[in-house]
Amino acid sequence: MKLSEFDFDLPDDLIATRPAKPRSSARLLVAGPDDILDLKVSDLPSLLRAGDRLVLNDTKVIPARMSGVRRRDAADGPTEARIEVTLLEPKADGTWSALIKPLKKIRDGEVISFRDGFEALLERRGDGQGFLRFNVDGDAFDAALEDVGAMPLPPYIATKRAADEADKVDYQTIWARQSGAVAAPTASLHFDAALLDTLKAAGVGFSFVTLHVGAGTFLPVKVDDISQHKMHSEWGSVSAEAAEEINQTRRSGGRVIPVGTTALRLVESAAKDGELQEWSGDTDIFIKPGFQFQIADGLMTNFHLPKSTLMMLVSAIMGVERIRTIYDHAIAERYRFFSYGDASLLLPSGSQN
Repeated sequence: MKLSEFDFDLPDDLIATRPAKPRSSARLLVAGPDDILDLKVSDLPSLLRAGDRLVLNDTKVIPARMSGVRRRDAADGPTEARIEVTLLEPKADGTWSALIKPLKKIRDGEVISFRDGFEALLERRGDGQGFLRFNVDGDAFDAALEDVGAMPLPPYIATKRAADEADKVDYQTIWARQSGAVAAPTASLHFDAALLDTLKAAGVGFSFVTLHVGAGTFLPVKVDDISQHKMHSEWGSVSAEAAEEINQTRRSGGRVIPVGTTALRLVESAAKDGELQEWSGDTDIFIKPGFQFQIADGLMTNFHLPKSTLMMLVSAIMGVERIRTIYDHAIAERYRFFSYGDASLLLPSGSQN
C-alpha cells in the first residue's frame, strides 16, 4: 500500500493545545461499519455492555524535557553552554538515551548540570542521540525530574506553546503508576474517577497493562511503500492476571476494547493462537491493513496524524475507505485532533449496545 492512501487535509485550528475540562466532557465519535454517532466520552457507559472489558495502559509519563548547563575550562577562561535534553528511554546499562540540543556543544565525558546535586554525564553518542548517566537513581531521580523537568509535549503542541505546570496533570492518566513513558497514552486522558465508577457499576471490567510510549510514536513514515517502513520499538508487559481476565472476558462473550493504540499494540503482540499470554519485552509490531486481530474487538482512540502508522492502525480496524469517511465526518463536525483532542470509539462489528 502507498503512504498517500493515509493522507488527509486537516485545518490547523482543529489541533487541540489544551484538553477538555472536565476530562470526560470531550466529544466521542462512535463508528460502526455503517453508522456514526456524535456523543461525549461521558456517554461511554451507555455504549458498553455488562461483561465488556477495557484494557488500560498504566504507564506514567515522566517530565522528560530539561534544560541544563555544560561548563568547560577553556584556554581563555571558563565557558558554559545551555543544553536542552529530552529523555527517550532507559537502557539496560543504566544510561538514558536522549535528544540533546545542540549535541555539537558537548563532548563525550562532559557533564550537564540541571541543578545542584542533579547532573548527567554524556557517555557516548550514536544515531543522533546521546547516552546519559545520571548521578542519582530510584526515588531521588524521580524527585529531581519532577522538580526540573517539563512534560514532553508532542511536536504539534510544542510548536504552538511551551509546556507548563498544568501539563503535569493534564498529560497524565489518573491511573498512571509505572514510570517510563515520554508520551501519554492519550485516549486514556479522557477518563476521570466519576466515569470509572459509572463504568464499573455498569458491569464493565478493567485490565491494566504497561507499554512505555516512546518518542518514536511521533516519527514520520518516510517511505512511499508502507511495507518498507521500520517500526520503532517500545517496552511492554502483560501480567498473568491481566491475560487471564481478558481471556475470560472473551470466553464469556464480552468485548475486549483497548483504550489507546498502545494498549492495542501490546495485547496483539502478546497474543498467540487467539489467547492472550503473559508477556514482557520490546515490541515493534506494525499493525496495518490486512492485519488479523486476535484479541481486540474495537478500539477507543484519539484522532491521528495524516500519513502516520497510527492512521494505518485504525485503517486496519475499520478499513481504509471507512476510516476515510469517519475522518471526513470528524473534520466536518470540527472534532479536536491529536493528543489533547477528542476521542473515537471504533467498533468494526457494530456500535449497537
